[in-house]
Amino acid sequence: MSNIFSAFLNRILSGSSSYPKDSETEPAQITLSRVLVIVYDPLMDRITGQTLSQQQKWFRPADLMTGFMADLTQVSAGMVRYQIVQRIDVDDFPAKTDGFRYDPKSYLDVLSHKTSPHAPAEVNYNAILAKYNILQRVAGNEIDEVWIFGFPHAGFYESIMGGPGAFWCNAPPLANTSASKRRFVVMGFSNERHVGEMLEGYGHRAESIMERVFSKTRGDANLWERFTRYEKIAPGRAACGDIHYAPNSQQEYDWNNPARVNSECYDWQLNFPNFKGDVRVVGPTEWGGGDIRAHHKWWFNHFPGVAGRRNGVHNNWWQYVVNPQLVIL
Repeated sequence: MSNIFSAFLNRILSGSSSYPKDSETEPAQITLSRVLVIVYDPLMDRITGQTLSQQQKWFRPADLMTGFMADLTQVSAGMVRYQIVQRIDVDDFPAKTDGFRYDPKSYLDVLSHKTSPHAPAEVNYNAILAKYNILQRVAGNEIDEVWIFGFPHAGFYESIMGGPGAFWCNAPPLANTSASKRRFVVMGFSNERHVGEMLEGYGHRAESIMERVFSKTRGDANLWERFTRYEKIAPGRAACGDIHYAPNSQQEYDWNNPARVNSECYDWQLNFPNFKGDVRVVGPTEWGGGDIRAHHKWWFNHFPGVAGRRNGVHNNWWQYVVNPQLVIL
């Protein structure tokens, strides 16, 4: 049974009525996403005007955003374009789901381990969506997604999805958000962390979305399963691994494992979708010798971003990662 027919049969059996036609020439689309940025950086000292990030000597959100967007444009070969349409700075601690808010003293007590973090830990997303009219702005095509900068114990997921048909995106989908009329992602970043950690959060977003893209595809047609193989789970058949596992990793975050293994990662980077059996021996120098940002850029650099569509899936995976509305449920 051919891969194309197998994928078609899978969609029929699963009840899907929408099956895009395959194409060898369909252009790879550059995807622009308009972003609302919300920065929580509460004032800790009213006399000096010092904010939390300044007091703790954390990173400037502007620098983090610049590096993050530049990395994504680079590794996607220009397929990804982010545009910040508005930045809102908030001099406050966000409310938790039970209404609790830290104040400067109670938060510093947690940070210094004098007291335990508040439970429940999760932030009240719906309050933020309502306060900044996010559902209406997504519905009106003013913005496509939201980036929120917080801090340790703020309660944000690395990523979470809302909108009609929202699905797992490294977190349960946001309830009661269908008024947005489109799916959208809220990224949660931290002023304490750097660009490597931002890319990790984005990597989990990509994993969740691509798993859903290929969720009804079986066998060799499930290219996502093939892309994420690593030596430990697929001996002798490693490809590019996932955001936690390099091709040779034996455990999570094991990006500096000295072992060298056979991998088809170059076949993905150079020849997709017409693989040529290019298998090479690779090791940690390929992905930065343990550096988090270098590994994640290496991994993203192997994401397909070329013309065409096979088995109903664009050969440019970036279109799905940036715009989850394209995912057929």
